[in-house]
Amino acid sequence: MNRDIFGNIKPPPGSEFATGPNPLGALLSTIINIFLLVSGIVALIYLLWGAFSWITSGGDKEKLLKAQGMIRNAIIGLIIVFAALVVFNVIVGTVLGGRIIQITPSGFQFNLPQIGR
Repeated sequence: MNRDIFGNIKPPPGSEFATGPNPLGALLSTIINIFLLVSGIVALIYLLWGAFSWITSGGDKEKLLKAQGMIRNAIIGLIIVFAALVVFNVIVGTVLGGRIIQITPSGFQFNLPQIGR
């Protein structure tokens, strides 16, 4: 006799982060991958925009300084994104004992510690 009174809750078909042994870790891994991809693309576009502004400055000192600032800010932004990822991995890995973010061939893998297994 089926004693399941309230029914079964199943993840929607095709949702790759809602299944497996660690669905929250897979979800956070996907979010981190998307964040890194978007921030990298934005920084690259900003860097190219600064380079284009530099080329088209025509010797104007003000435009040249603005273009140099754009390039510098794009590089600093990339450094901050990756530094935040490293600091997060070190702090959480030290506190919870283990590597939380691992680099795999398919991207970053985010592993949450599990209690009671």
